[in-house]
Amino acid sequence: MKNILIIGANSAMAQAVAKQYANRACSFFLVARDGEKLDTLAKDLTIRGAHSVTTAELDVTNFMAHAPIIEDVFDQFDQLDLALIAHGTLPDQTACQTDVELALKEIRINATSSIALMTDIANRMEQQKSGTIACITSVAGDRGRQSNYLYGSAKAMVSTFLQGLRNRLDKSGVKVIDIKPGFVDTPMTADFKKGALWATPEKVAKDISNAVDKGKSKTLYTPGFWALIMLIIRNIPEFIFKKLSL
Repeated sequence: MKNILIIGANSAMAQAVAKQYANRACSFFLVARDGEKLDTLAKDLTIRGAHSVTTAELDVTNFMAHAPIIEDVFDQFDQLDLALIAHGTLPDQTACQTDVELALKEIRINATSSIALMTDIANRMEQQKSGTIACITSVAGDRGRQSNYLYGSAKAMVSTFLQGLRNRLDKSGVKVIDIKPGFVDTPMTADFKKGALWATPEKVAKDISNAVDKGKSKTLYTPGFWALIMLIIRNIPEFIFKKLSL
């Protein structure tokens, strides 16, 4: 049985992860912006076998509200086994190119809010000398592409933070997993044409839970073939890359 915190719990991938653990009688602290959807998810997890489910509403860009939420989590759980950071948006790249405030708002949602939350969580896990911090970033952070470089730069920021955090916490026994999904069929990508490279939230959730259960502290590409795809993309020479419509 694990004590699990999920921030961005209403996202499709987060819900799929929660369902993976519910039938193990785990206890959950679910955080998201939409309280009604949280209540629905809490009822579903309880039916599936969750030991207990607590919910809290949070706008992640309200940085002053972070500390009270994290305080409540550690007051409720004697030990936190897993913290999954799963919130985010998919910005309109064209709009962000012409609206500085919108661009900065998307950076706050997709990067700095995650960094702020994980800083507090990491300090507390370091004290307990155990636990796993898992954060969903994206393969988009591996290389800036003209079609989504605002989103990609936000995810790259979080991935670099996770690399350093993993290095820092290694001796304390705390695991850090950077989860880099490729294309995932979720409500956020509903308007995209789907193909062979697309995965379901359930597939991603299975990869996440497997990595957590095995005590991994790593970068996790999911599905795994994305590790090879992104290795190729990262190594395309710049003079060629600029000519590609990616």
